[in-house]
Amino acid sequence: MATGISELLDMLYDMIDEAKSVPLSSEKCILERDKALDLLDDIKAQLPMELSEAKKLVAGRTEYLEKAKREGDAIRQQAEAEAKRLLAADELTARAKQKGNEMLRQAEERSRELRRAANEYCEDALRRTEEAVAEAYDEIKKSRARFRSAAASAGSSAAPRPNIDIQTEDAT
Repeated sequence: MATGISELLDMLYDMIDEAKSVPLSSEKCILERDKALDLLDDIKAQLPMELSEAKKLVAGRTEYLEKAKREGDAIRQQAEAEAKRLLAADELTARAKQKGNEMLRQAEERSRELRRAANEYCEDALRRTEEAVAEAYDEIKKSRARFRSAAASAGSSAAPRPNIDIQTEDAT
């Protein structure tokens, strides 16, 4: 069993690529309807998982940003505490202010840097997920169109229809 949408789409593509051509037509082919529909069902079943992964990425991004904010706040509080401690001594007042401001600036810079990195990572991950989902969706639409075209041409041609046995389960 295929594990991802890409594998399922590859299987569907291979099925269509390897399908027998309809006589006198190079653009039309004959597919096993049940197998093609099963693959499309599997693809549809995988899409919610892909979307779930995207939601997890967004949640991870939010958690990462909150952590960065907490770290920044903790660093700022440390800087303020250090500045207050250094201010207690008169001769260290100027140095304490300078060091506290530098620590505060570094904390804010680090916080901005963490936020920017988190945003870039999440944006990239979401972009790739969006592209994969869009590509899968486009491929499904194309496959369905090709399948409908093939099914319509197969139904309108004079080719003999396969004998289908329909079995029902006994409700005893």
